Amino acid sequence: MTSFIHRMQFTIEWGQCDPAGIVFNARFFTFFDTSTWLLFKAALGVPPEKLAPTFDIIGIPLVGAGARYMKAVRFGDQVDMESNIGEFRRSSFSVQHRLFVKGELAVEGDETRVWAGRDATKPSGMSARPIPADVIARFNT
Repeated sequence: MTSFIHRMQFTIEWGQCDPAGIVFNARFFTFFDTSTWLLFKAALGVPPEKLAPTFDIIGIPLVGAGARYMKAVRFGDQVDMESNIGEFRRSSFSVQHRLFVKGELAVEGDETRVWAGRDATKPSGMSARPIPADVIARFNT
């Protein structure tokens, strides 16, 4: 696990909830995605829309995701969210997310993403690329 942790706070809006006022489960994956991009922005100092041209990649596509729900998150709740890189591998990495409500862990999530560039053999395709050492180093500060 890397030492760099991105933290953010937000309030749950009605449009994120089901009719009972509980956050619809798929919304958590939107929260995870947003936090991953902000994690990279904070660690690398590059806004999401500049990540690809800055590092000569297509992006960091999602190839796996999961969530575990311990407590309902409801309309009006103030959420404290923490995200960090769980592990860097050669060309993929895992991101861990934790959402807290009133200091209590409510949701844990994980994503697997790939450092992806254009595939020279298929101009319209993409392929995994090794994650640069200087990128990895920025998450260990």
